Amino acid sequence: MLTVFWQFLVLGLCSFGGPAAHIGFFQQAFVVKKKWLSNEDFTQAIALCQFLPGPASSQLGMYIGYKKAGYLGSIAAFAGFTLPSFALLTFLAVANNQLSGSDCVEHIITAAKLLAVVVVSDALWGMAKKNLISMPTIATALLTVIWLAFNKGLFSQILPIIIASIFGFLWSFKTQPIINKSLIKPIRPHIGLVFIFCGLLILLPLIASTNESIKIFSIFYQAGSFVFGGGHVVLPLLQPMLDGMVSDNTFLSAYASAQLVPGPMFTMASYLGASAIPQMPIIGSLIATIAVFLPGSLLLFAFLPAWRALFSHPRLTQAIILINACVVGLLASALIDPVITSSIKSIPDIVAVTVGYGLIKKYNIPVWLLAVLLLIYVLTFY
Repeated sequence: MLTVFWQFLVLGLCSFGGPAAHIGFFQQAFVVKKKWLSNEDFTQAIALCQFLPGPASSQLGMYIGYKKAGYLGSIAAFAGFTLPSFALLTFLAVANNQLSGSDCVEHIITAAKLLAVVVVSDALWGMAKKNLISMPTIATALLTVIWLAFNKGLFSQILPIIIASIFGFLWSFKTQPIINKSLIKPIRPHIGLVFIFCGLLILLPLIASTNESIKIFSIFYQAGSFVFGGGHVVLPLLQPMLDGMVSDNTFLSAYASAQLVPGPMFTMASYLGASAIPQMPIIGSLIATIAVFLPGSLLLFAFLPAWRALFSHPRLTQAIILINACVVGLLASALIDPVITSSIKSIPDIVAVTVGYGLIKKYNIPVWLLAVLLLIYVLTFY
């Protein structure tokens, strides 16, 4: 357990670059060098983590820890990989709360919001290229954007995911009308963990009003339960849920700050939890962090016994295709509002963001360097 914790702590201190880079780090460290698991096992684990809601790279890390040292190993992997970004983002949130209103903080926030435009645009483009591969997927994404333009709130964002999964399942009967049932293995998840996941999802909103900490836990647990597509999708799901508790400036600062630190992007919740309970920032950060990671962890170990059968089932693969397309629409809607509407204030801002995007795409400059360049722009022209 201590070995697992140390190895993931080292990676958590240097793993910049987002989920794709994290997976590369894991592959080199635990498949090539340490041989904790085979390449085939590693690839299949990636597929499982991509299918489930939650942070794919963190779930993959927990799976690796589980393979090495059982359930305690999975906890050690999560703690080691998450600790550096949790600590850094909690510190940044406390600093922002205490220094709020100063010119220095305002300039940093402005630069962070412009950075968010570039990063979300880049993430959207990458997800669109990967997931919008046919007319049904393109139509699903566009209809999601149009729906969200006229409907706000958490349910309005979850509903397209549910509808997309249903249509994908039904569409599979047209693309593959006859399936050899003898080739389909029965899917037997860990029912106890499924009940815990569903029980918390139903119970927490019912008791959220009794205590501020429970309310925070409920909000982040719900968000973690419906995040398909990686950390970027936390943005559109959390924004309506935290309305009135966290300002748009703080929200976008949290998102941009999560880009600048190593480790999983889901630790954006650490920043937001500390900001939502400013009188107890460390407690708020800890509650939000555990809550947003918990659903994906429960589902990972619930479906681990059934994942081989799950991915061989053609009906479910069609549903996943449309769910991923719906996620692209969710992110596109979030890019428009609140990211662009809260960040772009002038034509020079448009130029700065466009140049920043070009630097990211053409020259592949690191995010931290782009953040420095945008801060220089803000200090010069604001």
